[in-house]
Amino acid sequence: MKDAVDQLTPMGVMVLALLREGDMHPYEMVRLMRARRDDRLLTITNGTLYHTVARLQRAGLLDEVGVDREGNRPERTTYTLTDAGVDALVGWLRRELSRIDHPSDFRIALAEAHNLERDDVIESLRLRRNALVDAHASHRDGLAGARTKKVPEQVLVEFERQEVLLEAELRWLDSLLTRLEAAAFPWGPRAFENTDRYLAQRKAAQQ
Repeated sequence: MKDAVDQLTPMGVMVLALLREGDMHPYEMVRLMRARRDDRLLTITNGTLYHTVARLQRAGLLDEVGVDREGNRPERTTYTLTDAGVDALVGWLRRELSRIDHPSDFRIALAEAHNLERDDVIESLRLRRNALVDAHASHRDGLAGARTKKVPEQVLVEFERQEVLLEAELRWLDSLLTRLEAAAFPWGPRAFENTDRYLAQRKAAQQ
């Protein structure tokens, strides 16, 4: 399972997460990703998505469940998520939520974190918090030391920015953890899949 997790790309993660919502064909995947503005997280092209689907199928993370055609439209192959695909998705999300050295992958993991159980998310984010505390302390102390040594401020602006961003993320993360630990905060894919908005979005993407 570790190899499958290591080989997953951000697009692969998005595809597996979509299939966890239900069986669908690549055309529907593309339309859903664009409707949900996932293009703010990664570049979405038909070619990249179809290539990703083929690679995930070869890896045994998804499988075909049927081919259909409506009217004069091209044939559409519908795919389903395998048990290995679920395991790879969950493993990747747990890993990337907890680490602070892959900021772009963290955005993907956070967008798809609802595919994990609440306790899994809390555990992974607490690991992330520990790493952020250490990184923030390192930047803060490094800046203080540099200023004591009269290092010119103009060469410290990037360190200063990073220290501020780390402090801000810690505040945001503490707020999120507080919400996650509250039973009143809905969590998980089942928390929204039957809403009118979700069902309408799925129907529109299937057209």
